[in-house]
Amino acid sequence: MGIHDAELEGILKQCKQDSVLHKEALYKGYYGFIKSVVKRYVNDYHVTEELINDSFIKIFNNLGTFKAPDTSADVPQSFRGWVAKIASRTAIDFLRKKKMDFTDDEPSEHHFTDPNPTAVYSNEVKDILSLLDQLPDTQKTVFNLYEIEGFSHEEIARLLNISENVCRVYLSRAKNKLKTLYIKHF
Repeated sequence: MGIHDAELEGILKQCKQDSVLHKEALYKGYYGFIKSVVKRYVNDYHVTEELINDSFIKIFNNLGTFKAPDTSADVPQSFRGWVAKIASRTAIDFLRKKKMDFTDDEPSEHHFTDPNPTAVYSNEVKDILSLLDQLPDTQKTVFNLYEIEGFSHEEIARLLNISENVCRVYLSRAKNKLKTLYIKHF
């Protein structure tokens, strides 16, 4: 069941009024989207399901803080961005609690050689996403935050408690490994 853009505003309004029927519609309409965001960070099926539900709890508890744009046509895109941010931060919080240590394989900042890693071409995105699971968790997380979620190096560094240079090294290593895997598999 998908939610049509035209009906989203009404569903959100009813959810804010605690309508169980509309909350269920929102859950069903955004379940797949949130799952795709969470799966970029976590591979385990049960953990993914738990994080999806945790994301929805946060969404429903904070729906009053969602600031809809003035134009109705912009609401769906704005809401998707808001939901994606909640889901990705929920996954990152889980990884932090899991004690994913970004210093375990902390790269030397002196080994950073690629100030502008090659851009990812859109026709390769699906193939690359299928290869993400083969990256170490640290590289996968930084890649997701930077390339997919659109966070800056400064924001990622703050989120993960690493330096911006270390963040750049992880991103560079992730891209290089993805290129190698891409060539090997495709």
